Amino acid sequence: MKRQLSNKDLTSGTVWKRLLVFFLPIAAGTCIQQLYNAVDGLIVGRFVGTVALAAVGGSSAQVINVLIGFFVAVTAGASVVIAQIYGAGRSEDVRIAAGNAIAVFALLGLFLMVLGLLASPAMLRMLQTPEDTMSASVLYLRIYFLGVPFILVLNMESNMLRSVGDSFSPFLFMVVGCVSNIVLDVIFVVCFGWGVAGVAIATVVAQIINMLLLTRLLIRTDEPYRLSFRELKLKGVYLSNMFRLGIPSGLQNAMYGVSNMIVQIGVNSLGTVVVASWAMTSKIDGVFWAVSNALGAAITSFVGQNLGARRMDRVQLCVRQGLILAFGITLSLSGLIMLAAKPLLRLLTKDPAVISTTWEMILYFVPFYFTWTLIEVLSAVLRGSGDAVRPVVIIGLGICLFRILWICTVFRMVHTMPVLCLTYVASWTLTSVMILLYFVRSDWRDRTRRILDK
Repeated sequence: MKRQLSNKDLTSGTVWKRLLVFFLPIAAGTCIQQLYNAVDGLIVGRFVGTVALAAVGGSSAQVINVLIGFFVAVTAGASVVIAQIYGAGRSEDVRIAAGNAIAVFALLGLFLMVLGLLASPAMLRMLQTPEDTMSASVLYLRIYFLGVPFILVLNMESNMLRSVGDSFSPFLFMVVGCVSNIVLDVIFVVCFGWGVAGVAIATVVAQIINMLLLTRLLIRTDEPYRLSFRELKLKGVYLSNMFRLGIPSGLQNAMYGVSNMIVQIGVNSLGTVVVASWAMTSKIDGVFWAVSNALGAAITSFVGQNLGARRMDRVQLCVRQGLILAFGITLSLSGLIMLAAKPLLRLLTKDPAVISTTWEMILYFVPFYFTWTLIEVLSAVLRGSGDAVRPVVIIGLGICLFRILWICTVFRMVHTMPVLCLTYVASWTLTSVMILLYFVRSDWRDRTRRILDK
């Protein structure tokens, strides 16, 4: 059954305007998330201390990025299927695919929760976590993993809404979640003095609130993607395509995480100050990565819907205009981060060693973010088209394997922080060249038919 066009439909209207209007709530939501991360860092750094900051943002963050990041990325890949079905106007199939996906990721979340509770100490030891942060890191991870089932369902629901053109609802509820998180941080950490445990509990409770709000919306909506409990089951005609696209996305994210874990071992070997500074850097420049990822998510959904509707002309415009938008955003944010970094650092921590070390790291990273732009935009277009595997191979070689080899060879010979930082710049440059060559020469435009065919 064909649906009527709505304001969530991305297959009509001026391309750059539709893309921009769709992108802005995603970007705003991710920026608010980064604001929360900065406030979280401020609370931990000022009211708990440098060791706690390293425990929350060091090895434990890398474990979360690998394990939870894998499944969160799978939800994003699965949403491509929903975007293309929605673009093709198959209303009933959208409902079936959405219900199946939410049921599957709820069960995967339960499995991951048990795994995290049992294996947290072993994973942290594998990363050679400094002994003075080990107990706090284990506590933080175990509490965080209790919320994983809710986190996976939340991300599947958010990505599903974006895939059908609704970027505002996930943004709105993310704001509620972030405000809740900040309030709970203040109550649990500042008022109750629960330290790292308070930070973890606040995060889990806020994610649950966010998920419940989105679930309520999906149950009450009259749109084709309405959540029906009858469809919450583990079989469906589109599940195989969801995993065919989602698992490569998850593997890509996991490869990022594994390579970053190897890098984290190098960071840990340079001492607690460097570990805390590394975590602080991610809070300062996280706004760039958040906005960049938001643009990638917007382009993926835009391409998915328009390929589902067979609007290749709009896809071609999206590629060109998306690149222009991405370069403009990158240059603007790079300048803003350089100007705001030092004042923010003085606000976030009292430790002068952490401030100076973090600033040095920022000087190595931020001026080279423009090299990431091609990777973000072109890989987003490829994901939206259903071309999942080969871009992952390219990124796996250019980003992940390259970083691991760098740490095992160059960093081992020259054991300094600058050499550690330079692995990122070199890997971004190499991978952008590789993804551009593949994009120009590949047949990605023809791959959407595999998704739409049952």
